Amino acid sequence: MRRERFARNLLGKRETSGMTQSQNFPGTSPATATPQVVSDLVLADLAAALSTGWQDFRAMPRFGLFFGGVYVIAGLAIGWLTVSGGNLTWLIPAIAGFPLVAPFIAVGLYEASRRRAAGEPLGWRAVLSALKGHGDDQILSMGVIVFVAFSFWMIVAHAIFAVFVGESGMGRDPLAALTTPQGLAMLTVGSAVGGAMAFAFYAITVISLPLLVDRQHDFLTAIIASLKVVRRNFAVMLTWAAIIAALLFVAMLPGFLGLLVALPVLGHATWHLYVRAVD
Repeated sequence: MRRERFARNLLGKRETSGMTQSQNFPGTSPATATPQVVSDLVLADLAAALSTGWQDFRAMPRFGLFFGGVYVIAGLAIGWLTVSGGNLTWLIPAIAGFPLVAPFIAVGLYEASRRRAAGEPLGWRAVLSALKGHGDDQILSMGVIVFVAFSFWMIVAHAIFAVFVGESGMGRDPLAALTTPQGLAMLTVGSAVGGAMAFAFYAITVISLPLLVDRQHDFLTAIIASLKVVRRNFAVMLTWAAIIAALLFVAMLPGFLGLLVALPVLGHATWHLYVRAVD
């Protein structure tokens, strides 16, 4: 029954996209005063979204591998810059905060999934143009928020490191400092603060970015809709956040290479979860 509802909701998206193709960005739904969100997401919806996301990745691997490759290259570049510059104290917070930029990189994946579901042509120009949004810079505004959030996390993480380890003299070897009592305390506090910040950022982006790809809204309206979805379906959305964090963490272990698959599958899956969550 729930899979049938998921399919009907997706079909409704296709019909709406077809009717409004000449009014907004090609294939998008019309703008409304307030996006209507559902309050009955269940764990089966997450499984359905992951399954459909995997199908999208297999059907359109070129887009998934491209955006996954961009993410991998960005991660390797951050790691190389911190290590080569002798700034090892920035390495751990940079790696920990790196998933914050994933939702913005996945914008092209949302558009690819939208086009595939609507039966619209799939081309590089069409998919990449999703980053421009509907010509109103709302997605780019969200990109600025992503950058600010990552920068803020780096400042906070470095401040926590300085408080617990920096003044002890062990900051010269941050990796060795992690095994000390001060280092363990730093990891505990840093994980708690970082987890809270990451979830707050997740709550404002998980639905807002797919919504801005799909419909012509301002980014504040999209953020409010995202927060509503998380609040009304807290247990399910918390589980989805844990799944994203776990898969990205595991995918980063083999030199970030696992992100070539994990990022696109999660990106496509997030789109399909959005379809289920926003009428």
